[in-house]
Amino acid sequence: MSFTVLSCHSLRVAAQASRTRLFSTTAPTRYENVLISRPEPAVALITLNRPKALNALSAAHFKDISAALKEADEDASVGAMVITGSEKAFAAGADIKEMKDKTFAEAYTSNFLASWEVISKLEKPVIAAVSGYALGGGLELALQADILLAAPSAQLGQPEINLGVIPGGGGTQRLARLIGKSRAMELVLTGRIVDADEAEKWGLVSRVVREESGVVHAAIQMAKEIAGKGRVAVGAGKEAVNAAFELTLAEGLRFERRLFHSLFATKDQKEGMAAFAEKRKPEWTHS
Repeated sequence: MSFTVLSCHSLRVAAQASRTRLFSTTAPTRYENVLISRPEPAVALITLNRPKALNALSAAHFKDISAALKEADEDASVGAMVITGSEKAFAAGADIKEMKDKTFAEAYTSNFLASWEVISKLEKPVIAAVSGYALGGGLELALQADILLAAPSAQLGQPEINLGVIPGGGGTQRLARLIGKSRAMELVLTGRIVDADEAEKWGLVSRVVREESGVVHAAIQMAKEIAGKGRVAVGAGKEAVNAAFELTLAEGLRFERRLFHSLFATKDQKEGMAAFAEKRKPEWTHS
């Protein structure tokens, strides 16, 4: 992979930071199944909003989630995003009523569930704040996030085997990479649901938030901290870590090194190192 190709990342993120469409000055789009808010100036909070259905992921619901995330990702004033559900359920799974009568031809020709990869394709960091049930497609949605925080009430699992199918939105692949083959097999083949403590022990979640202020507050504060960093470097860091799941160690080290080199073409690198030497807080321009 060439230096020129890798350097395009920095150029892409810098260009994104210069876009004129600002979330804070333009009213966010209203969605039927998703709420968007700005708990902090540079943080977008996307809340799944089908409480009566435990946030089951219907086609319409996922379309709204995808659109809301893309809207925030394209907003120059947003530095990081948080996605969450209700206290009872982050998302209890895909909407089985929509799927039960599908034929093989319908599922195959429509490339069913391919659109679920939306979070993994976003430029900006996404933190999932999980309370209650995150099952099936709900867990697959959360696993796409860059960081997953859990409340003590979180219940995570891939129970699709009990419906005569397997995970189809990335569960088998991401679980194996995150927690290893044996544990992934256990969850996929038994449909067992694990609690927050076990998920933390396995490395399925970053940590369990036990503070009284709650998991959403913790996710927002983390997103605020990330959004306060230089966004070109944040984007490069996200890209480098994600590449580790697809490259050999030698390829990954080369990829990381080239991204590191490319950041020396940015104003933020000059500002960050000058600020460190001068013992002051850096003033990022995200360029």
